[in-house]
Amino acid sequence: MSVISPRPREETTPLPPLLPLPRTSCRRRPRLPLGAQDRDVLWLYLLTRTALWITAYGARWLFPADAGARDPGPALAPFERWDWGHFLNVARDGYFPAGSGPWDAEWDNREAFFPGFPLALRAVHTVVPSWTAAGLLISFVTGGIAVLALVRIARLYLPDSDAGLRTAQLLLLSPCAVFLATGYSESLFLALALPAWLAAHRRNWPQAATLAALATTVRISGLFLAASLALHFVLTARARSDWRPLPWLALPALPAALYSWYLHARTGDWMAWKHAQERGWYRHFHAPWEAWSNTWESAFDQVQTTGYAFMFQAELLAMVVGLALVALLAHRRHWPEAAYVGLSLWALGTSYWYQSVPRATLLWWPLWITLAAWTLRSPRFRTAYFCLVAPLSTLFALTYLTGRWAG
Repeated sequence: MSVISPRPREETTPLPPLLPLPRTSCRRRPRLPLGAQDRDVLWLYLLTRTALWITAYGARWLFPADAGARDPGPALAPFERWDWGHFLNVARDGYFPAGSGPWDAEWDNREAFFPGFPLALRAVHTVVPSWTAAGLLISFVTGGIAVLALVRIARLYLPDSDAGLRTAQLLLLSPCAVFLATGYSESLFLALALPAWLAAHRRNWPQAATLAALATTVRISGLFLAASLALHFVLTARARSDWRPLPWLALPALPAALYSWYLHARTGDWMAWKHAQERGWYRHFHAPWEAWSNTWESAFDQVQTTGYAFMFQAELLAMVVGLALVALLAHRRHWPEAAYVGLSLWALGTSYWYQSVPRATLLWWPLWITLAAWTLRSPRFRTAYFCLVAPLSTLFALTYLTGRWAG
C-alpha cells in the first residue's frame, strides 16, 4: 500500500494499490525465530516499560495523595487507577455479585466492560497472587506480542528496512502508550487484532476470524475489526474458491451475541451493555455535531476545572487526527483500514461528549504506519513530531500514575 509509505525512489517499481502477501505464501507458516529487527523492537519495548516503571516509582514519592505523607504507599499503587477497578471487580467478584446489579443505586456499571480481559486476569491470578501484578503481566506479555505483529504489518505496507522498528517506536512513545503497560485491555486486544490482520493478508480466513472473535471478547472494537476484515475479504476475493471461507466472517459476532444473552439472562435487558455505558459514561446517542459542540464547550468555555478542560482538549485533538486519518485512507482507497478507524470514530463521536478518543488511537495501527512513513521520508518531520509528542506523553503518564488531572 504505497499511499502510506514513503515516496518510492525513481528506480523503484511503484507498489500496487493493495499489498497483500503473494499467493504462494498463503499457506506458509510464519517463521518462529526472531530476526535482528525483532530483537531490536523487543529491546525498545523493554526499555520503554522500564522507563514507565521508573516513572511510576518516582510518582509515588513525588506526588502522594497527602502532601505530608511519609510513606509512598504500595509499590504497584500507581497502576491501580480508573478502569482498573472495574476489571478487578469483574475478575474477582463477577458481574453481579450477591444479587447486586443495575437496579441498585450505587451500582458501578461494570457490565460496560467486556469479559475477555477479566477472564484472562482471573486465570493468571491463579498463579500470580497479586491481582495488580497479574494485570501488569498480561499487558507486558501481550504488549510484546502486539508490537511484533505491528512490525510485520508495517513491513507489508512500507518498503523501508527500518519501517517496522519506526512504527513500533511511534506506538510505544505515543501520548497514551501508558495504557499499554497497565492493567487495561488495549495490549490484549492488539495482541489478537493485529495477528488477525496478518492472517487476513495470508488469506487464512479461519484464523483471522477466530482471532477477531477473541478480540471481540476483549473490546467492542473487535466488531469494527470484523467489519474491516469482511470488506478486505470482498475486495480481494476473485475466484469462486476464494468465497468458500465466507461463513467464517460471521464468527466475530458470536462473542458479542453471547455476552448480550448472558446480560439479558441476569438483567432482563438485551441492551444492558449499552445502558451501562449510558449510565456510567454519558454515552447516549447524540448527533456528531452535538458531541463536538458539547466537548468544545467543556474544553474551552470554563465550565470544567482546568484539568478536565485539558482532557477535553486532548479529546478534540484526537478526534481531528482520527478524522484526518480516515479522510487520507479513503482518498488513497484503503477502504478496510478506513472502515476500521471510521467505525471507531463513529462509536466515540456520537455520545454526549468525547471520551477515550486519545486511548483509542492506540488501536489505530494505520495511524502509526502513516506516521512512520512520514518520519522516514522527512527527518525534520521526525524531529518535530517527537519534540511535540514528548511533553504530551509525559503529561498523560503522570496523569494516570498520580490518579488526578493537573490543575
